[in-house]
Amino acid sequence: MTTPVLRLRNLRASIGGRQVLRGVDLDVDPGQVHAIMGPNGAGKSTLAAALAGRPDIVAEADAALLDGEPVLERSPDERACRGLFLGFQYPVELPGVHNLLLLRSALNALRRHQGSPEVDAYDFLRSARAVAKSLGLAEELLQRDVNDGFSGGEKKRNEILQLALLQPRLAILDEIDSGLDIDALKQVGAALQGLRDGRRSMVLVTHYRRLLDLVPVDRVHVMVDGRIVESGGIELAERLERQGYEWALQPEAIGE
Repeated sequence: MTTPVLRLRNLRASIGGRQVLRGVDLDVDPGQVHAIMGPNGAGKSTLAAALAGRPDIVAEADAALLDGEPVLERSPDERACRGLFLGFQYPVELPGVHNLLLLRSALNALRRHQGSPEVDAYDFLRSARAVAKSLGLAEELLQRDVNDGFSGGEKKRNEILQLALLQPRLAILDEIDSGLDIDALKQVGAALQGLRDGRRSMVLVTHYRRLLDLVPVDRVHVMVDGRIVESGGIELAERLERQGYEWALQPEAIGE
């Protein structure tokens, strides 16, 4: 029997004493791509941040497992070392922190955790340049501070650069498609599709079907009021595109 990469049972989370997640159940198997959709304020970003270990979120669950191991008790860096990656909805600027230096330091930290030797500087630079080129990310941005002066689209593509170089087990991408023009969206979609290897799993938080046309998904989930109220295939995203979220906001859908 396959062990899910991610298993959640009755995940609850609160911020500043206000409950946001009210019992999320989710299984993501190896190699699968899942999409989470829902109206603003439904808890999608809180779910992503809670799994990554944002310190102001208090999370508890009957089960929250990454590759069969409890995840909520671990620090954010331990979660990352175990293969969890979060692509931010609003990537922050880090003046004074060199983009390539941060990436190489993160990659070497992962390799040390895995008992592998540190990456050769030349090989790393060659890989970073190749990925940046495939994403349409100017090479000079690699030499700048993290996201400092980047456009919104450049910040999102820089997140995918990190994902491609760090090669996580589970990537949670929070609205990675927002702020991208048509060409950038195609480049990001192609990069994500190219990272599928039958083992790596992804959870895409998005408002729009357009990303799912580029990265075919195994399951689509609708989140409302801190819970997943409906799951299905791509036809569910198509229904949302036609009808919006009104039907999902009805009391019978939410379970009230």
